[in-house]
Amino acid sequence: MRHTTLLDLAAVRRIVLPDRLTSSRPLHLDVEADRRGWFAFQHLYDAARNVVDSQAVLSRLMREMCEDEAAEGSGWVELQVDPSGYSARFGGVHAVLDGVLSAAADASESTGVGVGVIVASSRVRHPLSASTLARLAAQYAPGSRRGAVDVVGFGLSNDERVGRTAEFAQAFRIARSAGLAGVPHAGELVGAESVRSAVVDLEAARVGHGVRAIEDPSVVALMAERGVAAEVCPVSNVALGVATHLDRVPVPALTAAGVRVALSADDPLLFGSRLAAQYRAMRSHHRIDDAGLADLARDSVDASLAPEIRKASLLTGIGAWLTSE
Repeated sequence: MRHTTLLDLAAVRRIVLPDRLTSSRPLHLDVEADRRGWFAFQHLYDAARNVVDSQAVLSRLMREMCEDEAAEGSGWVELQVDPSGYSARFGGVHAVLDGVLSAAADASESTGVGVGVIVASSRVRHPLSASTLARLAAQYAPGSRRGAVDVVGFGLSNDERVGRTAEFAQAFRIARSAGLAGVPHAGELVGAESVRSAVVDLEAARVGHGVRAIEDPSVVALMAERGVAAEVCPVSNVALGVATHLDRVPVPALTAAGVRVALSADDPLLFGSRLAAQYRAMRSHHRIDDAGLADLARDSVDASLAPEIRKASLLTGIGAWLTSE
């Protein structure tokens, strides 16, 4: 959500936000290194999502998200949500997901930005909870209902250091059987073995972050061999201390090894940057030229879960940008 929207919604609800959420720059790269980290992020994330308590709020957030993505030049956005985190406020997980999909459909129609929803389970809950969410996601998969926006993937998020990735394999099998792509987070807070497990045990199509795969060449080779893309979020990698500096985010090393990189914006509210900023970061800190940026954009489109007709349109736009003056 927009920072101004957070402040507005919190004021109406008389919710007292942490000081770092009332600042215009709540969690950016100018934060001291010892104040970075996962727990600080999770604390602020949970505080911010407390304002999401009605369909009207969902509609506002989706509309503003799509407006902001359109301004960035984005043609497709994938939004990850754990419905169980909001079920008590909305009357159950089905109500949450129905509300998200309905709001996303309206926002997509009004802005022209395509939206796909990823249902994600939390690593800090029991794996059986993940299986329950996978069955929920399957009911909203493409072709299972008449909806302008569908659930397109199934993910695994929250603190990567909790539990074992392989324990969630059943949930991902349920999702795959419904035609949903597996897109778990891995290789952010834990090293290359976490990525290996996501690829082997969960049969991931993409890995959220995945940057620490670079610590083991055999894992990088495995990703390249299986065509598993890495959703790399450079700005958040530095903000959370995963990388010490933007020039240490291993995008060139991953692409040189044959791994597709889908540059992504991770929680723009907290990290203060949307998609275009990730491309600017790669240009300035890795000296990637226009052709290289276009390659990253093509890989992002190719690794996305967008319909083929939208992928074709986006790829045409990338080609037009590259050849423009």
